[in-house]
Amino acid sequence: MVEPISAEPADSRREDRRLAIIDAAEALFIEQGFERTSVAAIIKKSGGSLATVYDLFGNKHGLLRAVAQHRRKGAMDQIGCIACEMDSCAAMLTLYAHRLYEHLTAPRSLALIRMAITESLRDPEFGREFHREVHMTVVHELAAAFAAWVREGRAEIDDPEAAAELFLATVIGDALFRAMADVESASMNADQLDWRLAPFLSYFKLR
Repeated sequence: MVEPISAEPADSRREDRRLAIIDAAEALFIEQGFERTSVAAIIKKSGGSLATVYDLFGNKHGLLRAVAQHRRKGAMDQIGCIACEMDSCAAMLTLYAHRLYEHLTAPRSLALIRMAITESLRDPEFGREFHREVHMTVVHELAAAFAAWVREGRAEIDDPEAAAELFLATVIGDALFRAMADVESASMNADQLDWRLAPFLSYFKLR
């Protein structure tokens, strides 16, 4: 009897190609800027094909969204591995806040955010998609965690999604704008971030 061919190798190769294209796109976007980077250059660097790029990402804007999502997921996965070992919700959220702030204000992240803002002004539909796929993904992940903590009796949050938006605004504030504008003292230190977080943790009674 002939064994059926597993789909896993093909799926694995497709994922490897996807990640190679994302890595190549990020490197070229940072090095050359979004507008000056061509899809052909990304294909040449990644070893993919035009058909694969358009099949996986749709267009260059889709690639920019994928790069941002990939960086966000990598950073958040690292945070999750550490935070899951903590017993206190307040401690987990504080760690998350510090790592998220570090991630978003890192030079590569700021460069990608500048590109996203520029392209959003040129193409509002891209801006809406970027907001939905990148920002709202973070909001929904936080809201799910908040809802779980409420069910477990570890927090008192009546609107998890609104609380998630408030948390992000509390952590980030105007730091991205000041950092992108290269304003002096753009980055908060750890004590300043903890000071911002204290009312949030207290109001929602995170334990």
